[in-house]
Amino acid sequence: MHALYISLVSEYYKSRKTLAFWAAILLPLIICGLISAGFYNNAEKIIANHYPPMLLWAQYSGAALGVMGFLIMPFYVIFMAFSVNNIEHKNDTWKMLFAQPLNKFSIYAAKYLYAILLIFICLFLFAALTYAFGNLLQVLVPTFNFNQYNPLDILINAYAKLFLASLGILSLQFILSLLWSDFLKPMGIGFVGTIMGIIAANVGWKYAYLIPYSLPTLASRISKVKKGMDPLAFSIFTQEIWTSLIYASVLFIIGYFIVTKKSIK
Repeated sequence: MHALYISLVSEYYKSRKTLAFWAAILLPLIICGLISAGFYNNAEKIIANHYPPMLLWAQYSGAALGVMGFLIMPFYVIFMAFSVNNIEHKNDTWKMLFAQPLNKFSIYAAKYLYAILLIFICLFLFAALTYAFGNLLQVLVPTFNFNQYNPLDILINAYAKLFLASLGILSLQFILSLLWSDFLKPMGIGFVGTIMGIIAANVGWKYAYLIPYSLPTLASRISKVKKGMDPLAFSIFTQEIWTSLIYASVLFIIGYFIVTKKSIK
């Protein structure tokens, strides 16, 4: 555990000035800020629709969740997975990294866990800022009815699903970024895969859940719930989530063997 902790700290210091690190913080701030500004500027039109409190929160939070699940999240994960390993490729420090008095698994696992941590921070901030800005809108426009419904359970479930659904893409792109040091190959495959995944999910192909890149789109959809229950109280562990976790587990093991071979070159 000590070796893993040291490796994690090392990853932070190496990447704290990179775009992938700051995107985890700035993306939620910018997107939630823009959506909130839109709601504020169109307050009269929104109030005129007389949305129930739950539906108002669904409209507000769904704007950010839809953008993340359908487009931004897959591309962010692809770029971030490349950036974490590109630090070693760019500086040609793979040999130096594995020459440290730390076991190889801890070094590899730290890189992977650090990538997961960045995704978690990004989505945690999305959920937190959505809740905070929604309540801020209530203060700025008292005629809104955000204060009549607590959306925390919805936000936690929705972003937890999106987080777990992204692990399949992360694990695949992590391997691609280990195999190739150039930008175009892993990013190109990721771009094509994302477009294919979005199309497969949106046309309702029954095997779309087997494509890792389609999983965030599928996870962003609200699942069916039992009659009489809160229509937004959906299950987290659905088919696409289990598929993502299986991909993540298998590809994590494969990635470890790839990186150990790389270390002896």
